[in-house]
Amino acid sequence: MSQSHESAAALAERLFAEHAEGRPFRRLRGADRPSSLAEGYRVQELLVRRWVEAGRGRPAGYKVGLTSEAIQTMYGSDQPISGVVFESGVHRSPARIALSHYGRLGIEFELAVEIGTDFRPEDAPFSLDDAVARVAACMPAFELIEDRHADHDDVDAPSILVDNAWCAGVVLGPRRADWRTLDLASTAVSLRVNDALPSSAVTGAAMGNPLHSLVWLAGQLASRGTALAAGTIVMTGSTLATQFPDAGDRFVYEIEGLGGVEATVV
Repeated sequence: MSQSHESAAALAERLFAEHAEGRPFRRLRGADRPSSLAEGYRVQELLVRRWVEAGRGRPAGYKVGLTSEAIQTMYGSDQPISGVVFESGVHRSPARIALSHYGRLGIEFELAVEIGTDFRPEDAPFSLDDAVARVAACMPAFELIEDRHADHDDVDAPSILVDNAWCAGVVLGPRRADWRTLDLASTAVSLRVNDALPSSAVTGAAMGNPLHSLVWLAGQLASRGTALAAGTIVMTGSTLATQFPDAGDRFVYEIEGLGGVEATVV
């Protein structure tokens, strides 16, 4: 059964209150659970509107989550999901991130892109070549995750989706316009946490090529009649496992050819 506008609005208002009051995340069940991802996006849009009204600032971009088949399977989805990045949640490297501002902070390690030319709904479907042509710049980045102490053994994609896909902000590294010589399927990345030995991966850990995430997002927005506009920041998916930091932890994430992004948790 489809949600009515009234029930979608009620769920969005409940989620808004849960965040404001610091309540833990709960998987949605029964009549509360959207019957499709499309209905989940309707709830998310209402929650985003509520946060804008409450002073969180305008949307500055999007995140793409669930970008690996393993994670999609874990959360019962056959596709990625997206959420909204707010202006108030955009930090520049090197950043100091206050642990006290989050219920439970997670950090993910990503390539961010800045859109240079609109992806208009009337131009869909989009290709990888379209993504290459429309991206103005790339940046190493952290996504800040707020999972509100979720039990990851009892979570599904629609429940994460309506909760703005757990997106609580981003930290952006240097903006690089000269990125097109990189093979984003295989560009090396490394993560250093404090004095531990670095972890490594490649940018293609996100959907084989992070620009595939961008193509997916542009198409998903187009299906809702929404353009992915020039100036928008898109977080394309994590290359390494999410970290849940302690106060004092320092993270440095580097993408070969693009530089690094740094954050210290206080």
